[in-house]
Amino acid sequence: MPYIIRILPRWLVFTLDLFLVCFSLLLARTLKYNFHWHYVFMGIKSMLIVAVFLNTILFYVFKSYAGIVRFTNLEDTSRLVIVNAIASFFYLAVNIFYSNSKDFFSLQLVTINFFICTFIIISYRLTVRYFFHFYKMHVEGKTGGARKKVVVYNASADGVHTKNVLNSLPGGDLQVVAFLDDVLSGSGKMLEGVPIYNTSEETIVKLKSEGVELLIFVQKMQEKDAFAAMVDNCLLHGIRVQQVPAVKDWLNGKLDTQQLQNINIEDLLEREVIKIHNEAIYTELKDKRILVTGAAGSIGSELVRQLLNYSPSLIILCDQAETPTHEFLLEVQEKHKVSNVKAYLGDITDRQRMEHLFEVYNPQIVFHAAAYKHVPLMEDNPSIAVLNNVLGTKNLAELSVLYDVEKFVMVSTDKAVNPTNVMGASKRIAEIFTQSFFKYLAGNAENNDAFVTKFVTTRFGNVLGSNGSVIPRFKQQLAKGGPITVTHPEITRYFMTIPEACVLVLEAGVMGHGGEIFVFDMGSPVKIADLAKKVIRLSGKEPDVDIKIVYTGLRPGEKLYEELLNNAENTRPTYHSKIMIADVRQYNFSEISKKIDNLIKCAQSHYTLETVQLMKELVPEFVSNNTAYQKINAGKTID
Repeated sequence: MPYIIRILPRWLVFTLDLFLVCFSLLLARTLKYNFHWHYVFMGIKSMLIVAVFLNTILFYVFKSYAGIVRFTNLEDTSRLVIVNAIASFFYLAVNIFYSNSKDFFSLQLVTINFFICTFIIISYRLTVRYFFHFYKMHVEGKTGGARKKVVVYNASADGVHTKNVLNSLPGGDLQVVAFLDDVLSGSGKMLEGVPIYNTSEETIVKLKSEGVELLIFVQKMQEKDAFAAMVDNCLLHGIRVQQVPAVKDWLNGKLDTQQLQNINIEDLLEREVIKIHNEAIYTELKDKRILVTGAAGSIGSELVRQLLNYSPSLIILCDQAETPTHEFLLEVQEKHKVSNVKAYLGDITDRQRMEHLFEVYNPQIVFHAAAYKHVPLMEDNPSIAVLNNVLGTKNLAELSVLYDVEKFVMVSTDKAVNPTNVMGASKRIAEIFTQSFFKYLAGNAENNDAFVTKFVTTRFGNVLGSNGSVIPRFKQQLAKGGPITVTHPEITRYFMTIPEACVLVLEAGVMGHGGEIFVFDMGSPVKIADLAKKVIRLSGKEPDVDIKIVYTGLRPGEKLYEELLNNAENTRPTYHSKIMIADVRQYNFSEISKKIDNLIKCAQSHYTLETVQLMKELVPEFVSNNTAYQKINAGKTID
C-alpha cells in the first residue's frame, strides 16, 4: 500500500515562507555587493527584522500560507506576487523615512530581492506540486494499474481544467494525453505540455495507434453533422466516447469518473436548430384559448411546453390517461408558474364529453395530437384504431366547426402514406375526412360568406424518445445485458427530435390557410440495425460480441421503408425550407362522409375483417402486410 503523505501544517508553511524571505534578501545583498561579505552583512540584522515584521503581517492578511502547496494554482501564485510587490513598496518607504544609510533598502536591492523572492517561493511550491504529481503517476499509478489514455475535446479553459482534474484524481485510471481542437491545432502546438490535434479521421487513427481508448467531450461541437461524424469515426476505430457535465454542474465543484456520461444517440441524430418565424406564431397564438388533445403524450406535452412561450390566455390539456396528465400538469405548474393551464380528462371518442369541453372552454385553436400509434396493437385491434383515430378526429372536427374554432391542426404520420398497416390507414382516413370537410365548408362559404374553420394537417415520421419508440426500447434491452432486437436488417426509418417536430407543427399551423397537408423535411432515413450498433458502441461495448443483435422478422403491418409521399403526390415549397405542402388526391365530402359513417358503425360493432375491408375501400393504396388480412388485399369480399 503506497505511503500517504499528509498535508503540511499551515504554521510550517508560514515559517518556511518567512525563512525564504530572509534567504532571498541575503542572496539579493550578496549579488548586489558582488560577494563582498563585509558589505553583505553590514546592517543585515535590522533589514531582516523589518522584512520578517512586514511579511508576517502581509502573509497573515493575504493568507498566502493557507493554500495546500501540492495544489498550487494560478490564484496562489498571483497572491504571492502581490504580497512581494507590496512588501517591496514598504521596503522603499522604510528606506525613505528610516535609514542609517541611503543604501539600506535601495531601489536596486529591492528590485533584485523582488525577483529572487518571488522566484524562490513560487518555485518551491511548484516543485512540491510536481513531486506529488510524479508520485501519483509513477507510484500510485503502478499500484493501481496502467492508466487509460484519454483525449479531450476541446482546448478551452474548461478543457484544460478537465484535463488537470482527471490527471490528478486520487486513484484515477485516466490520463489525458492530447487535446482535439480545429481552431487551436497547428504544427507542434501544445497546451500545458499536451499536444493539440485537429479532429480529422487521420488524427483519430493516429491516436488509436498510440493506445488512446477514450475521447471526452467537454463541450459538443456546434455543427451537428461534424459532431456526429467525429463520434462515428471514434466508434469505428474502437475509441469510446463520453462527455463531462458543464463545469458549473460538477458535484460540489468537483469532478470524478462517476460523472462521465455516455453520449446519447439522440445527440447524434439531432440536426441543426430550426429557426422559425416567432413573430408570426406569437401574433397567431397570443391571448388565444388553445386545446391540445393527447396533451400527456410525447408530442402533445412538448406542444404545450412550446405554446406556453407565446402567452396564450388558456391551454386545455385533454387526455384520457389520468396519471400522466396529473404528472404533466404538476410539471407545467412548477416550471412555468402559470395558472392558465387546465387539465381535462376525456376520451375523444366520447362525443358528449368532448361537447362539454367545447361548451365550457370554447377553444379558438385546436392542436389534435391524440391518437393510437402502436402498429402491432392496432393490427390486432383495428376497430379500436378506427374509433380513436377516425371517430375521435371526426368528433373534434365537427365540434370545432360548431363552436367556431379558428384553426384545427392535426398531427398525422408518414405511416399514412401508402399504408401497410391499420394504424397508418386510420390516420390517412382522418386526413381525408378533415381535408374534404374543409373543402365542403369552404365551398358553401363562398355563397353565404360564412365563417370557416381552417383545417391543417401535419405529416412527419418517427420522433426520438417518444413513448414506445425504438431508442428507449434499445436502452432498456442494453441495460439488461441484451440482446437488442431489430425486426429486419434492412428496415429504415426517418427520425426527428420531439422539440423539432413540434416547432414545425406550430409553424405549419400558423402558415396554413386550410385544407393543406404539410410534409416536413425529415432528413436522411436511418437504418435501424445501424442505430442499434451505434447504441451498443456508445455504451462501450461491441455489437455481436458483448451485446447480441437478434433479428425477429417484420411484425404484422410493418414495412421496411417509410414514405412521406405516395406515388401520386407531389409537393409545393413554402417560405420555410423544412416545410412543404403535399398535393394529394381530393375527395367528395358527401361520399366520403357516408363511407366513414359506415366504417365507424362497423368498428363500433367490433367486426375485425369487415372493418379492415371498409378501410381498404376508403384508402385503395392500403395494402396490408398482415397475413391475417391478405384476403382483403386480393379484393375479396368478406361475407
